[in-house]
Amino acid sequence: MSERSVAAVAVGGRRVEIDEFPWPDSDDASGLLRVEACGVCGSDIKKYSATSMPPTILGHESVGRIERVGPTAARLWDVEEGDRVLLEEYLPCGHCAECRSGEFRSCSQTDNHGPAMAIRYGSTPVQVPPALWGGYSEYQYLHPTSVIHKVPDGVRPPHAAFALPLSNGIQWTQFDARVGMGDVVVIQGPGQQGIGCLIASKAAGAAQVIVSGLGRDARRLGLATELGAHRVVDVEREDLVEIVADETGGRLADVAIDTSGAGAPTLANAVAVARKRGTVVLASGSASDAASVDLNVIRRKQLVVRGVRGHSYRAVELALQIVGGGSLPLDRIGGRSFDLTDTVDALRAMEGTDGFDGVHATVAPRLEREDVRDG
Repeated sequence: MSERSVAAVAVGGRRVEIDEFPWPDSDDASGLLRVEACGVCGSDIKKYSATSMPPTILGHESVGRIERVGPTAARLWDVEEGDRVLLEEYLPCGHCAECRSGEFRSCSQTDNHGPAMAIRYGSTPVQVPPALWGGYSEYQYLHPTSVIHKVPDGVRPPHAAFALPLSNGIQWTQFDARVGMGDVVVIQGPGQQGIGCLIASKAAGAAQVIVSGLGRDARRLGLATELGAHRVVDVEREDLVEIVADETGGRLADVAIDTSGAGAPTLANAVAVARKRGTVVLASGSASDAASVDLNVIRRKQLVVRGVRGHSYRAVELALQIVGGGSLPLDRIGGRSFDLTDTVDALRAMEGTDGFDGVHATVAPRLEREDVRDG
């Protein structure tokens, strides 16, 4: 076997080039993943669409088999060669208070904003050795601080990759907003994060979940209905605030979650549909959002406004349990896999430009196509 890896490299301006890289040298504390499937996230589309970026192997929702692992890494990760695992995107320090509580997303070493960009999977340029930082590749480097989860037996790699966006939904609804039995939840945006919030809210016992989107989201709103949404709303044709008031008898929502990425208008809607002493979860936005929201409304309604980012270790473990439980129509949610050489098609599918009506797709390197299909 040639110790080289073929990878799809984003080079800016919506261009991807297929290149080849040598495997990293073996050592005691790291490893190598034989990638079987890697999910396509909205952040991958933003990076791929950037007009200028250093060549980067995208993809941070990686599932695969441990190809090689050093003895110290094997002990720390509790894995051996051949194990199927799911990677988190974070490469945390491992010793701060946040890391010791499983909150790797809050470790300052994982912060990918500001002048000191973190090294993390799916966003570190190939110029940083050993280059294989992303999942759109036959093989991916396993850094000593990797956060690794074992995949339950029988779970197909493309399905296991969906556990990461689902874990965001679990984190934001159940852990951050404390959605519980009998609650009313409004979710703006029927993408993979919004669908993850819907699944997690239903699992937590929410009585009503209302999901909103645009006209172009009709298929995804249909999926939300299939997954148990009480009501879906096309905000280009219907008034979200009026519908929420009508559906709840004027009580409004216990929790309003904005995953839409639309900025100030959807944040204002989230504030409007939240009941007094309710919770607004801001899972997307822009720097100008606050200026467009009436702070007096937040004060008068005594709202809790919660900014959220990513997932905890526990949320990913729970997501893998749900994915492995057999209750979700996973092929309907994200059953489409693309060959490594078709990475651009995978990114375009997730943009909604080719009629794909799921919310999650994966890139599956040619090396493992049979294993991806057969599990």
